[in-house]
Amino acid sequence: MASIDIATYEKQYIGGAWVESTNAGEFIDVLDSNTNTVFAKVIRGSTADTEKAIAAAEAAFPAWSQTSLDTRKGYLAAILGEYMKRQQEVADNLQKELGAPKGLAENVQSMMFALHISTVLQLADSFEWSQQLDNSTVVKEPIGVVGCITPWNGPLNQIAAKLGPALLSGCTMVLKPSEMTPINAFIVAEAIHAAGLPAGVFNMVCGTGPECAEVLATHPKVDMVSFTGSTRVGRRLHALGAETIKRVRTELGGKSAAIILEDASKDQIALMASHVLGNTGQTCNAHSRMLAPRARYEEVVAIAKERFEKVKVTETQTGGPADMGPLASQVQLGKVSAYIQKGIDEGARLVIGGPGCPDGVNPNGYFVKPTIFADVHNDMTIAKEEIFGPVLAIIPYDTEDEAIRIANDTVYGLNNAVAGVDEEHAMAVAAQLRSGQVHINTLNSGPLAPFGGYKQSGDGREWGSFGIEEFVQVKAITKPPSKSKSRL
Repeated sequence: MASIDIATYEKQYIGGAWVESTNAGEFIDVLDSNTNTVFAKVIRGSTADTEKAIAAAEAAFPAWSQTSLDTRKGYLAAILGEYMKRQQEVADNLQKELGAPKGLAENVQSMMFALHISTVLQLADSFEWSQQLDNSTVVKEPIGVVGCITPWNGPLNQIAAKLGPALLSGCTMVLKPSEMTPINAFIVAEAIHAAGLPAGVFNMVCGTGPECAEVLATHPKVDMVSFTGSTRVGRRLHALGAETIKRVRTELGGKSAAIILEDASKDQIALMASHVLGNTGQTCNAHSRMLAPRARYEEVVAIAKERFEKVKVTETQTGGPADMGPLASQVQLGKVSAYIQKGIDEGARLVIGGPGCPDGVNPNGYFVKPTIFADVHNDMTIAKEEIFGPVLAIIPYDTEDEAIRIANDTVYGLNNAVAGVDEEHAMAVAAQLRSGQVHINTLNSGPLAPFGGYKQSGDGREWGSFGIEEFVQVKAITKPPSKSKSRL
């Protein structure tokens, strides 16, 4: 049997150089989601590594924060250029570490970095960095050293949504990427190094949450933590950050609902049903609940089933943009499978999918069947908890007021949706939904719109100018009022 070539990433990126970890020789396995085999190894960072990275960022902050906006724009443009030289390498690795089908990896996941950096560059000159209010000049200054903790499910999206605004505003940073999908972050760091960013402005430490991420939340020299991930970890970071009264901004979980109105078309219903299939359901804003009017309930269930029947579950090297790959990890497979069984045990009607591995794929991979449950009540586990997999719960309603109440009856508030031909009517319904975003007859928001949630979906906002605001402090500089000249 031929030996498998395993890529090994042995060093951390600190102070403008690749350096040895104090945990030298201790590695984290990176698994191919299609086969459950090791294809790469990354260094397991330490608390000491993280402290060294914080010190480098602190040392670099005074000079970097005083550079001109044009200088910072130039570096971001250079980083983008270097990244694009490596974009295909990122996509190739995402097919393994994340389990993203080839089309999704190449056209969406890997391209989110370019989208967000380009958007920040587009906004740099029009952003209101200062304004005059009476005899005060109000300026927006970089908050300082920022710890950026990013997730495994949309890694390039989240790295860029933090890195772009942080560097543009004059902050220095320490990135702690997910150790489950870390290879793309190492490639980003290589691009940043090639772009010649001054030493210490960007640092990266790969490791576990307790050893690395929690240090960022507790360290007195870190001025802000920007975190995307689970609500459980978000609560922990808020509590840790309170000790030093640092800014902690979080983008957390969701249990979004798509309300199907009485006049919704078949295409609109099918579109809403498809949202939970994207990225194998591993998106925090997925419409994982569908609320259908009782008069059309069985029709809606049938349309959703027809849409799920078209899904091709495939190993990622051959998958197109609309196909579905494996889940990202063995842990995630166990979690999603347990929720599917829970839905059956609690009496929901299994419409399609269910337990077990889909046909035609590697049984050792982390594959799951796209699954729909009907006759779901909002107090069932599958309607309350974030599954993070391709599982749709369809809930009946009798009146629109009831639908709005059900949609809002959740601890989360990241996203919701409304489907209906009368868009003015749909807008009136959307206005009553307590979430950071609402989609009307669409699944996507543009990069200029704010992304973030209400309630336990977090308190941060990313994307566009709203993302830049997260990384600045507001200062008022006041001079004596000018003396008015009286006329003779």
